[in-house]
Amino acid sequence: MTDSKHQKIAKIVRDFIPPFLIRKITGIFYGWRGNYSSWEAANKKCTGYNASHILDKVIQSSLKVKDGGVAYERDSVTFDKIIYSFPVLAGLMWIAARNDGRINVLDFGGSLGSSYFQNKKFLESLKEFNWCIVEQPHYVKIGKEKFAGPNLHFFYSIDECLRSFTVDVMIFSSVLQYLEKPYGLIDEIISKNPKYIIIDLTRFINEENDRLTIQKVPGWIYKAKYCCWFFNEEKFRNYFSPFYDLVFDFEIPETINIRSVCKGYFFQKK
Repeated sequence: MTDSKHQKIAKIVRDFIPPFLIRKITGIFYGWRGNYSSWEAANKKCTGYNASHILDKVIQSSLKVKDGGVAYERDSVTFDKIIYSFPVLAGLMWIAARNDGRINVLDFGGSLGSSYFQNKKFLESLKEFNWCIVEQPHYVKIGKEKFAGPNLHFFYSIDECLRSFTVDVMIFSSVLQYLEKPYGLIDEIISKNPKYIIIDLTRFINEENDRLTIQKVPGWIYKAKYCCWFFNEEKFRNYFSPFYDLVFDFEIPETINIRSVCKGYFFQKK
């Protein structure tokens, strides 16, 4: 079955089945499970992002976007039209407007350019822009070989990127929750003093503590299991608050088998 057919089926399910049933149904076949006491305990049951079949599918899907065969790709799944995150796009264009039509973006965990190609049409209207992706080594190698161009660049670390570009904004889209030590990365981010930080597609729960789960990816995407955090929102926001003001936040409608909210944040340095 094609990605497009799966998307249509998923839309029908969302439109006609109550959210509490969606949570139960998805929890049976895929989704998020558990409440693990340590990353080590959860990670023993996971496969991780390093599997070659995941990268192979991401490459195939991303090349289709680059070559104009499909409109958009996210997590290796292709779409017939671009699904914009308009709050993220508004934040990017707002930054560029305040910077004489110029912007340099550091996209941490940006795959092979998913968000770059998603927003490219708008970014090309600017006087100047650079989209810099920091990723795992095997993604960076492919990125440099097959996807890099005048405006799209790939780096092995944040420091390597900052040696080449003065970054205006750092973006973290659906990435912090998949790191063993997300607050360690946040400490590193804050230490670099970016003027703006955008967090997108991150899940929060109404519980006292962060919750560590295992996510089972639907088989029609690819076979994989990942460690995945659900954050306590107050704790998460308070981590930024001494250094950054919240310009706005936003919700992303999505129902999964764990009761939670998917959100994004746009921070500006104090």
